[in-house]
Amino acid sequence: MLVDNRWRSAVRLSWSVLLGFFLGGLFTKLTVTFLPDSAARSFLTASVDMSFGPLSMDLVVFAFTAGPLVINLNVLTLVGVFLVALIARSWI
Repeated sequence: MLVDNRWRSAVRLSWSVLLGFFLGGLFTKLTVTFLPDSAARSFLTASVDMSFGPLSMDLVVFAFTAGPLVINLNVLTLVGVFLVALIARSWI
């Protein structure tokens, strides 16, 4: 076999998590927009925020700052990751 299975599964996992985060973010925005104020909405949209501070690089020619990177995890984000992983497993 030409492609290492570990490398392929790591790439598949990375793409599944990344696309699942985007799908979960879309689910969260749709829930906030269309669901009325209720216990279900507050449960589905309550999130845990993780942030990584700004990364500064000062090189001789140029300098830039990237950040901060913030990840919001909630129930709908986990549902998005699960759905994308399920589709990727059955499709790819």
